[in-house]
Amino acid sequence: MPSWPAEHAPAAGRAFAWTPAWVVLAVALWPLPGPAEAVFSLGALVVAGQLAWVAARGRPMPLDRGAFVLAGLLFGAYWLPELLSAPDALDRGRAWKETLADLRYLPLLWGIAIAVREPRGRRVVAGGIAVLALAWSIDALVQALAGASPLFRGLDALKGLSGGGPLCPVDEVQAWDRVSGVFGDCNPKLGLVLASLSPFALAWAERRGRARGWCVAAGLVGVAVLLGGARAGWLTFGLVVLVSGWRVLGPVRLAGFAVAGLLALGMLHLASPQLQQRVARTTMVLQGDGGGLDGALSGRGRIWQGALCMARAHPLNGVGVRGFRDAWAGCDPAPGEAAAWGDGDALHAHQLVLELLSETGVLGLLAWLGGAFVAWRAWARADAGARLRAAPALLALAATVFPLNTHLAAYSTFWGGVLVLLAGLHAGLLHARADTPAEAGATHR
Repeated sequence: MPSWPAEHAPAAGRAFAWTPAWVVLAVALWPLPGPAEAVFSLGALVVAGQLAWVAARGRPMPLDRGAFVLAGLLFGAYWLPELLSAPDALDRGRAWKETLADLRYLPLLWGIAIAVREPRGRRVVAGGIAVLALAWSIDALVQALAGASPLFRGLDALKGLSGGGPLCPVDEVQAWDRVSGVFGDCNPKLGLVLASLSPFALAWAERRGRARGWCVAAGLVGVAVLLGGARAGWLTFGLVVLVSGWRVLGPVRLAGFAVAGLLALGMLHLASPQLQQRVARTTMVLQGDGGGLDGALSGRGRIWQGALCMARAHPLNGVGVRGFRDAWAGCDPAPGEAAAWGDGDALHAHQLVLELLSETGVLGLLAWLGGAFVAWRAWARADAGARLRAAPALLALAATVFPLNTHLAAYSTFWGGVLVLLAGLHAGLLHARADTPAEAGATHR
């Protein structure tokens, strides 16, 4: 049986000293989904092997018992819906493949928690993620002004030197109406990723520049999120600014910051044809009819009707994870009509609650609600110092899965990895060692 270190004792051994750099490297590789997934998966396997070795030798585990349990419970909330939906999924082969592949998320969660347990590792991970978010934001502004992303060009040049083709061939460009930054026009996720990582950038800037640093970082990331064009990212970032700004600035100064933001938005709207297109599409909802609403949502109204059809047909455990495309033909509310998103079937529900209901049924939704309760309960029962450490991760996780928004597929390889990263950071930071004497004092009050 494994043993556990005392609450404030140093972590057992130095075998896991590589984990902070591993986490930051994997995030830095997100613009290259294949290498990023390989780094995360390989690291998870190494963590699993090392933990098994530690347990077999009866040595103290390199993370707190609370982090170990909380990470396991959050993993169960994510993974059990997959398992329960697989036996009668429409595409059983793919459902079981996804279920087995996602077992790697358990050691991944533990590895992330290990990476942030010690003060030094926490500074590396939180600071690294913050710097990446700010660097990607600056790069997006350069693209908006100069017409190209220096970081993406650098990645593309490196791939060319290695003998590969371009990262984004011309015939695969998807994001003509938005700034794509380091992610490139074939992978238009910049706005969503920056919005989800923004709490770390804002917290990092506040620690170094107080309210002024927070405002500078919020303005920089906010402009990049706006130009990124993902309206779901706009809402996610708005939630982050509201919650974080209320604490840092207070209600009066936050209102002033919001007014300044609206003025900046007006100037950006005048200067950016891409932003004008996104805003014009959004205002179609004011037409007051179903067509205007569906156009404003880029066809998602039609997709959501199909998702509800799947949920009614398979209420208990859904059509199977990633089985949305297989069920679409039988639930398309307008078969034969051209779709607002272009050619092809809808691939996922574009909304977290509907994705869970359609692909994993009521059982899957209940599991996720249980995970949300566990995450919040752990936060509520923690001491002041732990809540201070974990605040950026919890805010990032809550804003990313906010149910009154549109979402990427939670069980896709990329976005699933993002959610697991945030969950692992929440579990690890909540049960990490105190960083300073003041924080340690807050822990015992």
